[in-house]
Amino acid sequence: MSIGNSPEDERPLHDVSEEARPSVGRTLQQARIAAGLTVDDVSSATRVRIAIVHAIEADDFDPCGGDVYARGHLRTLAKAVHLDPEPLLAQFDDDHGGRPAPTPAAPLFEAERIRPERRGPNWTAAMVAAIVAVIGFVGFTAVKGAGSGNDDKSQVAEGATPTASKSASPAPQKDKPATPKSDPSDSAIAAAPQDKVTVQVSAPDGRSWISAKDHNGRMLFDGLLKKGESKTFQDSSKINLILGDAGAIQLYVNGKKIEDDFRPGAVERLTYTKGDPEVG
Repeated sequence: MSIGNSPEDERPLHDVSEEARPSVGRTLQQARIAAGLTVDDVSSATRVRIAIVHAIEADDFDPCGGDVYARGHLRTLAKAVHLDPEPLLAQFDDDHGGRPAPTPAAPLFEAERIRPERRGPNWTAAMVAAIVAVIGFVGFTAVKGAGSGNDDKSQVAEGATPTASKSASPAPQKDKPATPKSDPSDSAIAAAPQDKVTVQVSAPDGRSWISAKDHNGRMLFDGLLKKGESKTFQDSSKINLILGDAGAIQLYVNGKKIEDDFRPGAVERLTYTKGDPEVG
């Protein structure tokens, strides 16, 4: 009979501190429940989709579109449930191999798509653009015709045979109607009907995925707006927008520039109606 430690006493000790520490998702879930908030409440407050909130609380970060965006969602959700985000971010980095390098913005656009749309000719957008262009041309033609009919001097400036009177002097060319701006989208917005809502979305300095629907929920556009491109949408009562990178977008609603200070990389869901532009 030997005297000494039993086999059970020789088993290696485990670091129970790491095992006892809850996961990142579990910590967020417990804090949300302690704050008396539902997943819908957190989603509405942060604009993070309900499916992504559920996935993060289950420690599934794939729907976030990459570690960079996962860290951004963790910071936003932690603040919403009254937690310090830094310990959670440090724990997330430890679990995922350290702080990630920045990733291209393209995964965000794919992650934020509501549902895939069958690609095909966008006849609705083409029809709206044609109507807006016709309205702008008719408005310009009416102004030009009114200006030329008010004074015979403009006829001399346009090449008609001058008369012997002093009024035939070519000097009053200043009475000619001003040449319209070179940007057709700006003039089209200025001539938009007052009984409709007209929204112009442009990406002057970057690119962004955008989605636009009319008041019936019909898709007007769903795709990537490249740098320098712009789109114009019109509806009888309401335009619903989703901007994948709101910081890269410039908006004009019913001829007025929207001065909202959107953050780069932020996803914005907006609704605009007739009258003064208001964010929905």
